[in-house]
Amino acid sequence: MEHLPVEVIGNILSRLGGARDVVIASATCRKWREACRKHLHTLAFNSNDWPAYHDITPRRLEILITQTIFQTTGLQGLSILMDDVAEFSASTVIAWLMYTRETLRRLFYNVRTSPNVNILDICGRQKLEMLELAHNSITGVEPNFQRFPCLKSLSLSHVSISALDLNLLLTACPKLESLELINPEIAMSDAQVTVELSSPTLKSIYVEAISLDKFMLEADSIERLHLRDCALELFELIGKGTLKHFKIDDVSVIHLDIGETVDNLEVVDVSNFTIIWPKFYQMISRSSKLRKLRLWDVAFDDEDEVVDLETIAVCFPQLNHLSLSYELRDGVMHYGLQGSSKLENVTVLELGWTVINDLFSHWVEELLRRCPNVKKMIIFGVVSEAKSHEECQILANFTSCMVQLMRKYMHVEVQFEYE
Repeated sequence: MEHLPVEVIGNILSRLGGARDVVIASATCRKWREACRKHLHTLAFNSNDWPAYHDITPRRLEILITQTIFQTTGLQGLSILMDDVAEFSASTVIAWLMYTRETLRRLFYNVRTSPNVNILDICGRQKLEMLELAHNSITGVEPNFQRFPCLKSLSLSHVSISALDLNLLLTACPKLESLELINPEIAMSDAQVTVELSSPTLKSIYVEAISLDKFMLEADSIERLHLRDCALELFELIGKGTLKHFKIDDVSVIHLDIGETVDNLEVVDVSNFTIIWPKFYQMISRSSKLRKLRLWDVAFDDEDEVVDLETIAVCFPQLNHLSLSYELRDGVMHYGLQGSSKLENVTVLELGWTVINDLFSHWVEELLRRCPNVKKMIIFGVVSEAKSHEECQILANFTSCMVQLMRKYMHVEVQFEYE
């Protein structure tokens, strides 16, 4: 170890992550202290990593963090996650950021201060490439002054910000590619909560736990869109047909529009969602490049609606991954097996149930027949703890049928996952 260059030691210390581990390791010898001072490029303070953080007074903790940061000279990544620790002095936190801002490329910041620290004022016009903010407020964004010329990834979690400031913040990030909005507090001046965002460079957006009347996104380069646990009256995507991955999970939306040009869609993943199938199918039917289709725990707006496997086979010829959860309501199977077209390219099948019955095994067998080149099949099931005799018998019959199927399809790898 004594022959290692100080630059290599600096890289080793940077991979430790936690500030406490870095301080302990750097005490090994003078050479390691020098590496920590001159070549450490990543440092993290996380209140969940070390229980003693909760036993130290905020003032004493401020001193320890200040001493550690001020012993470094070129930090590129700084993580200060102290959400469940009492408030820090704003002046002390500003000193940390002012000392490191010229070299920082990545900042993960979740610190409660009094008064609030304006991260945009301090870190704007620097070389920051990744910024994650949590439990803070952003007000009065000035795109010309608070500009982030190098920022590519932005995450806002439990952040208070107005719809106007949010759009202005995107304007201040001319190279932004990835955006995360997690449970933001959107301040509005009128009764209708509307967010309109525009970014010509944005490629990926993840939105979680947001409730709005209207959410309109204009992004000509968007490739990934993921909505989770949202309540929206209207969501509209305006783009140029670059979308490849579209995922919605536990979303309530009255009007959904992802644009007319969806020719490049490769993944459609829908779960815990009430769907109007004809309208949704019309929206994605031209996606001939679709490779993965997942419809899981999907409720149909019209109980008589059926997702026709024949239509899926014809419209999505490149499909190689198919995931369907079995539904049978009032004797109507929501995934119909009509027709004879085969899904030649499907190699992975994911099939599941919420309530199992004797027809499930026959449905699985027919899907295997329609997917002659499948290599892997995963069966997901929900099994209640207090099973009745009838439920036990159905599960036993299903197990017997699956054993027979596996003998017939020896080339298929089968996995079972039960909840």
